[in-house]
Amino acid sequence: MIQFKSTAAVRRWCASGLAALQRHQGEIDDLNVYPVPDGDTGTNLVLTLTSAQQALAMDLETLPDDGHTPHGHALRLMARGALLGARGNSGVILSQILRGLADALAAAPAVRGRQLAAALADAATAAYAAVAHPVEGTLLTVVAAAARAAEQADTDDLRAVARAAAGGAARALARTPEQLPALARAGVVDAGGRGLCLLLDALVEVVTGESPARPAPAPPAVRPPATAVRETGSPAYAYEVQYLLDATDEAVARLRGELDGLGDSLVIVGDGGTWNVHVHVNDVGAAVEAGVVAGRPHRITVTRFADQVAPAAPLPAPLPDGRAAVVVATGAGIAELFGAEGATVVPANPSTGELLDAIRATGAARVVVLPNDPNTQSVASAAAREAHRLGVKVSVVPTRSPVQALAALAVRDPKRRFEDDVIAMAEAAGACRYAEVCHASKEALTVAGPCRPGDVLALVEGEVHLIGADLLDTCTAMVDRMLGGGGELVTLLCGADAPAGLADRVREHVERSWPFVEVQAYEGGQPHYPLLVGVE
Repeated sequence: MIQFKSTAAVRRWCASGLAALQRHQGEIDDLNVYPVPDGDTGTNLVLTLTSAQQALAMDLETLPDDGHTPHGHALRLMARGALLGARGNSGVILSQILRGLADALAAAPAVRGRQLAAALADAATAAYAAVAHPVEGTLLTVVAAAARAAEQADTDDLRAVARAAAGGAARALARTPEQLPALARAGVVDAGGRGLCLLLDALVEVVTGESPARPAPAPPAVRPPATAVRETGSPAYAYEVQYLLDATDEAVARLRGELDGLGDSLVIVGDGGTWNVHVHVNDVGAAVEAGVVAGRPHRITVTRFADQVAPAAPLPAPLPDGRAAVVVATGAGIAELFGAEGATVVPANPSTGELLDAIRATGAARVVVLPNDPNTQSVASAAAREAHRLGVKVSVVPTRSPVQALAALAVRDPKRRFEDDVIAMAEAAGACRYAEVCHASKEALTVAGPCRPGDVLALVEGEVHLIGADLLDTCTAMVDRMLGGGGELVTLLCGADAPAGLADRVREHVERSWPFVEVQAYEGGQPHYPLLVGVE
């Protein structure tokens, strides 16, 4: 038996858990209950734990004089790495689970059963505290069940408690469809909970030397994980960009030349239809936009090398009277719109560390962050907490779409008190109803009825309201439905794969049917969604 009381044990747990997540990455991604092309919990968990493992790769022999044991220090490094690399809600919650474990076990000479049970309870508390509105049937439910099962084991036998926790988590995961109707309709279990079960199984393997014999819950369809061998490259390039790409051979040939001019360590492999693209660059947006021009990029991941090596020299102290805005978005047109409003743009699905770097790089002492995606709000809040420790006051306006961010930035007034300005921006964002149109990526049962791959989906405020066969008809019907509830201004953002003239035809429809409504249309360039709509 390997006792969990050394840095080697922590490293082994992290490596084993990461390997398990990588093996099941595609499976977990496929547990996404919405048939839209950007639900990648498995990918986010892999990226989060990869950052944790990179933090553990530093020299652990020289410990700070803080009273922590070697394994306690390693757990803290693991939790800190996960926090700075956290992607999406699942990644943020996982980082908080690891923080709860680290805080509880940091000073323990050796981890025994009851100590692990108490630490899991602390981890569950930290996870719930990280979510503004906790929902049962999610990762939160699974970690709470693991903590209860560990406590009920009521023993100092570490092996027995680890097995009990993993078993309790697995049973809770199986019950998640009973708690969330969306899971039941899709016939899947919670994706984040599935990832936690893999990590707890890895913990059992570390403390017992045995692999738990537990069948995995099968999703409707399993696709291979989007991973590739990472190789070295020039230190002149700061980011590793990777994505899967649906494109033709001819388009990929052109893409090779484009990416070769942007960076190094370029690898593109595929079967002539779906390609795995990997490159080291400084301009992340250009690398992604090149993929958009070539075809349909998806499973986009961005890793900043500086997050996995010694920290850079500290930035200058923020200017006490300075203000700035940081906006999360993708698409060349959208980035240009936000830039014109004086905002700093961060590519979609950022890590906590990337958002924190953007906040600090503004040089301002007061910064407002607009996440533009429900899945990024937890990341933004985590970055805001970290910035506060560095003397930067950050307020997160919980925008869920770029159109809401545009509405918020339009009312920004540096003459107002910062707090009053944030309130005004939040009110403007809240008054802007948002919608998006995309093509269904898989068969699913939505609140608007069943859909099949290729169907046109109109989502209003995050819910599927319409399912159609024709893109233009669905777009105009969606706008009519939104304006039926009132509105004076319609904002249209056309996506990268939108057919030519889509925005013009929607504008013409609004001008005919709603003559007193103003329409503003822009080329957004966002992937996946041919049209984003805001109504104010």
